[in-house]
Amino acid sequence: QVQLVESGGGLVQAGGSLRLSCAASRSDFSINAMGWYRQAPGKQRELVATTTSGGSTNYADSVKGRFTISRDNARNTVYLQMNSLKPENTAVYYCNVDGTLGSRYLELWGQGTLVTVSS
Repeated sequence: QVQLVESGGGLVQAGGSLRLSCAASRSDFSINAMGWYRQAPGKQRELVATTTSGGSTNYADSVKGRFTISRDNARNTVYLQMNSLKPENTAVYYCNVDGTLGSRYLELWGQGTLVTVSS
């Protein structure tokens, strides 16, 4: 079994920064794509940023230039650096990872970490 462990959420003032981390619990889990999604109260879950095994990245328009997704393949970890945070960025942030464990394809979600941006 593989689990994703998220960390790094919290309360920050508008204009501040946070870095989220998401680590897979097994090093033999071969990861393909990694990404971050968020869900604000009363809204649907939406894509924030993704990165592929080849290093390509994709961002929601609302976070371009402020958020940066990166990955450490040796640690099976994905990061989301969030700068110039705005109150509308308040949400529960979830990491999403897909890959293979042996012959099994897995798509996993983290438990979510709350980011609260105060005005």
